[in-house]
Amino acid sequence: MSQIQIKHLTFGYDNSPELIFDDVSFYLDTDWKLGFTGRNGRGKTTFLRLLTGDYEYGGTILSSVEFEYFPYELSENDGATSEVVMSLCPEAEEWELMRELNFMGVDTEVLYRPFESLSLGERTKVLIAAMFLKRNRFLLIDEPTNHLDTDGRKALSAYLKKKKGYILVSHDRAFLDGCVDHILSVNKSDIEVMRGNFSDWLRHKEMRDRFETEENEKLKKEIYRLEKSSAEKMKWSERSEQSKIGFDPRKVEKDIRRRSYIGSKTKKQMKRAKVIEKRQEEALTEKKKLMLNVETSVPLKMNPLPYHSNRLLSLRDLTLTRGEKTVFTGLSFDVERGDRIAVRGKNGAGKSSLLKLIRGENLTYRGNLERGSRLTISWVPQDTSDLRGSLSAYIENNGMDATQFRTVLRHFGMEREQFEKDLADLSSGQKKKILLTKSICDSAHLYLWDEPLNYMDVISRIQIEEMILAFSPTMIFVEHDAVFTEKVATRELRL
Repeated sequence: MSQIQIKHLTFGYDNSPELIFDDVSFYLDTDWKLGFTGRNGRGKTTFLRLLTGDYEYGGTILSSVEFEYFPYELSENDGATSEVVMSLCPEAEEWELMRELNFMGVDTEVLYRPFESLSLGERTKVLIAAMFLKRNRFLLIDEPTNHLDTDGRKALSAYLKKKKGYILVSHDRAFLDGCVDHILSVNKSDIEVMRGNFSDWLRHKEMRDRFETEENEKLKKEIYRLEKSSAEKMKWSERSEQSKIGFDPRKVEKDIRRRSYIGSKTKKQMKRAKVIEKRQEEALTEKKKLMLNVETSVPLKMNPLPYHSNRLLSLRDLTLTRGEKTVFTGLSFDVERGDRIAVRGKNGAGKSSLLKLIRGENLTYRGNLERGSRLTISWVPQDTSDLRGSLSAYIENNGMDATQFRTVLRHFGMEREQFEKDLADLSSGQKKKILLTKSICDSAHLYLWDEPLNYMDVISRIQIEEMILAFSPTMIFVEHDAVFTEKVATRELRL
């Protein structure tokens, strides 16, 4: 067991006026199972890349282990899976790799198939298994769940629970809870390391945020009271002081000692005013220390359109084919107002294809598919790679209200500086927020969302959950976040 020490780490991109990390220091243990969380754009992937030495930075990173980053950038992947894996970790034996795959519930026959024929989920499992065969490595695992179905996430989480010595970037709450024993969080003003799983960290954060919010309100009231008291005492002192000027107390006062009495009292009042001012400054200093990491989570709003009929969609005995392959067959179900249907199934079962077919894309099928007349559909695709160009052009091309669109993005926690970037340069989570914002701003009868939470930070996921429960849109969605699905789905459709 050894430590990774980060001392006075400072880093910012050349094209950005703001620093991602500003003089941060902390340490990590190489035996920890470390979950890494924070809002999109806070620098999680950047930090991993700093550990691997991809960027120049200020400060010091000290470690006795080497770092290994996932996902791999494979230069050649056209051979058998075993050849691709062995090229990554030539010191490993094939039987070791087979053992790791068995631990993860992966059939070892994948080793003898062409690597390109593997699904993205299978590739993820195989490559992570290969990572753990490398000696004296601390693993940096960046968003491994994006191509895994629900069962695949459970299997990978159980596998990682038996391992140690890694940082895991993920926003899937159940996945993190299943395998980590520490949390590293990038907050608004600092970086924090805490023992426990994600739920432990979230409870701690909510309690601290609530305490700081209450203390902030108390201090605001105290500062107002002190300001008022100080002003009254200063006003009284000034009035008393003025009353001493321009008259002879021997002529107008029965007691000539009154002038000295007023002077003494004025002095005391001024002294009290100074004490109050000092307490006021102390309260302001205390207040500045609060609310630094409280995440503002503004409720999101959407405007689903009411439909004239109770039934929006009807599918009967539907069979979908892709070339010579039958994707699914015999599918029948109806979609009625208020339904929020979670489509479940293994990778390759046809979940995305079903949503695309309902949307109206030209796919080959047999059976009956009836959409309601004048049905308006809003669509969130899984892929974000088409996003490029300016945000203003994207808003204009999609006929959106610019003010509303930017307001929703701000509520999603995106800084205004991000609005000036090329969309292609945004983080994966920020790109997903662009697509979701478009759908949220759409007025539609039916919302089709294909893995909307990929790369999305936890606070944004909670915002979306609360919005859906508040506005009850009719939806069909594919999502492998078990917590999200449990909260918002009214029923499930299993393929």
